[in-house]
Formats: sequence, C-alpha cells, structure tokens
Amino acid sequence: MALPYSLPLLAAALAACLPGAPLAVSVKQSSIADVEEVVALEDFASSGVASMALERRVAKVKTSTEAETDAKVIHKVSYYGKISLGTPRQDFVVVFDTGSGNLIVPGRDCTSEACRMHASFSQRASTTAERINCDGSTVGPGEEANAIKITFGTGKIVGHCMRDQICIGSACSLGGFIAATDETRNPFAHFTFDGVLGLALPRMAQARSFSMMARLEGSHSGLRKPLFSVFLSNSDHETSEVTFGAVKSEHMASDVFWTDVIGDVGYWEVKIDDITINEQPLGICKDCRAAVDTGTSDVVGPTDTVRKLKEMLKLDMACKNYHSLPRLGFIIGGHVMNLAPSEYVNSDGDSCDWSLMNLDLPPPRGPLWLFGVPFLQKFHTVYDHEHGRVGFALAKHQSRAHDVQGLVEIRANRTAQEHSSSAGGAGSSFLSRRPAAAPAGARWARGL
Repeated sequence: MALPYSLPLLAAALAACLPGAPLAVSVKQSSIADVEEVVALEDFASSGVASMALERRVAKVKTSTEAETDAKVIHKVSYYGKISLGTPRQDFVVVFDTGSGNLIVPGRDCTSEACRMHASFSQRASTTAERINCDGSTVGPGEEANAIKITFGTGKIVGHCMRDQICIGSACSLGGFIAATDETRNPFAHFTFDGVLGLALPRMAQARSFSMMARLEGSHSGLRKPLFSVFLSNSDHETSEVTFGAVKSEHMASDVFWTDVIGDVGYWEVKIDDITINEQPLGICKDCRAAVDTGTSDVVGPTDTVRKLKEMLKLDMACKNYHSLPRLGFIIGGHVMNLAPSEYVNSDGDSCDWSLMNLDLPPPRGPLWLFGVPFLQKFHTVYDHEHGRVGFALAKHQSRAHDVQGLVEIRANRTAQEHSSSAGGAGSSFLSRRPAAAPAGARWARGL
C-alpha cells in the first residue's frame, strides 16, 4: 500500500547528502560503542527517566555546480543514537527524527546495495517478531500480510510491517516498525545511519501502534511524563542527548517557554508571528509555521520568504561582511529566537554560503519552515505530547558563553507604540525587550 510519507525526512536526506554526494564522513563525537548504553541519571525503573547519548557526525558535502572548479565543500551535521529490536536484541544506529512518524530499518531479506551497507533486521533471529498488516492489524489465518511503499522525491523504500520489542536502552515497548525489502541507492546508500526513529505526533505514523509518541502515553510506558527533550552539542567537548520522561535543566541557559502545537498533519508545528532582523519585525510572515525537525541539517523555509531574507541580509560570498551581519530572529510565543550569523551562514574563512535553504512543501503540509540543526543547537527543545506543546530554552553549551541576545522576551509597550505611530513609525520598534531569565538550579526543570 502507498503511504504519503513525511517530507521532512526528504529534507533531511537532501540536507545531509545533497547537492552532490558526500566526499567523506568523519566522526566528531563519541564512537557508536559509547552510545550503546543509556546515560543512567537514575535507574529507569525507579525514576521513569531514560536519557540516550547521541553521536555527532560531520559529513563533508560537495556542492554541485556547472563548473567543477567552482564546487565548494561544506559541512553537514547530523546526530544519531542506538536502539535495539527483537529478542535477543539487534542493534541499529538511527536518526531520532521529530519530523517523521515511523521506525524504518533495513530488513535482512533486502538485497539492494543501500541495505547491504547497513545493519539489517532478521525476523528469524528474534523469538518475539511478528509480521503484521501495515494498518497495525494482525494477519488473519490463511491471509498474506500486505506491504508498504514509501516514495520520496529522490528515491523509495518497499518494506514489510513488523511488530516486536523496541528498546531505547533499558526502556522497551512492543511496537510496529517497517523492515525495508528494497531501498533505492539514492539517497539511502549515502546515509551513515541504518534507519530513522520517527518521533512526530501519532497521526503521522502508519498506524497508532507504529508511533513512539503513542507508546509514551499512560502509566504503562513507565515514563515520569509523556514528553522528551533534545540537546544537540555544537562542539566536540560535550555529549548530545535525547531524554525521555523529563527535562534536564543543566542543558538550559534560560527558563523554558511554551507554545502550542498547531496543524493536524502530525509535525511538532508552531506558529511564527513574524521574522526579525536585529529584533526589528519585517512584516514578511503571513500565516508562517515551523516544524521543529531534528532530522534536518539546515534551517529550511519557503522559497519566496527565504529569497526576501537573503536580499535583506546581503551576504557577501567572499565573507567580507560576515562579522557585520545582523541577528536573524523568529517571533514565537512572545519571544524573539535569534540566530547569529555563524548559525545561518557556513563560513570557512575564505568563502561563505547560506545555512538557510529553500524548500516548498505543498499543502496541506506546507508552506512550512523546518527548524533543523542550527536552530536546535541554539535552543534546547521539549516535546510535550500530553499537553500538545513545544518548549524552548536557550541551550547551555560548555564550549562557549551563551548568547544573551539569543532569546529575547517581548513585552508590548503601548506608549512607545503610540509615539512611533504619531512620529510616522520610521525606524522605531514598539517592542520592549529583555533577555530570557536563567533557569533555577534544580536537577530537573521546574513547571513541567
């Protein structure tokens, strides 16, 4: 059966591997052997908290140009973690992807090149594996289980639907997943991970039993709270991690603020009220929305809006104005979330290129911004399924002092607004701003 699959995974593929093929991949964080175990803050059975270290990998990607001599090499960052399937456990390296809804890994009976390059799931080797229909139903006597075909812009996957134990460290649950029987070479042979663990909302999954988020609900999950949080490192000196059941305040340089999830597709989608340059609203955001997407390597937006921003920012490709570029901000939930030039521009010192990419997602999924790695390194994110909201805090990194202008709380100042209006409003802002407050020193964040 066909599945209209999540386009953010396509965006992740494009961001990580295109344009051009990877020239080399170098591991910039711990080896995958170090990722195997849960970061045991406390015993999961008693604490209801499981935290998984993520490996940071940097891929050198060659940009495609008509003249090969003009090609550039840029770096794309991705983060992976380890999960296990079946009894006894079979290990896989996966992207923890908030922009897709299913768990997908290669199956052992897949003979395509892309599958052979990665770990694959053996149904015969697991005593608890069961073939199911792709709507999550049990296969009846004498019936043959159906299959699934997932089509992307640059390739496709065909696979069987399975049910088995899915484990993140010691936290295990019975759930559905897709075992690929065929994968096209492009783009899957270029990936340095085996598969994808979808962490989008349940309605994006193939069926509810396939949804990791659905399995986080209720007391049966064992989690303290049905939420998870993501911290992505921006250097080699600290460990990235995804934490299920709680939020670690040690990763935050400000309090968490919350904004409701909107839309009905299944993304962790939030409303963008406007876009700013140095906190000045631009008025170019009409019904703007963003999906917070851990599976995408860049900040991606609708072509027309991205084009306008690039015209306003006026980046010199030789980096002559790099150090004088302004802050680029997004107004969300009463706060300006600012990216510094180093977070929306790739620079090697001699040449500069945008980390802002354009991609037009068709309705009903789009138009949509995708907040990928640069945004998620800057902001610690919390995904609260129970209350249908996303939390943001300025991330606290060991490698550098946090950006005090990175997260700015907006307070309406009516007097300033009226003065601006009477004076014609030229160059004036009616926003009164203050940096977001630092969090309390508790081990777990308060107010969750």
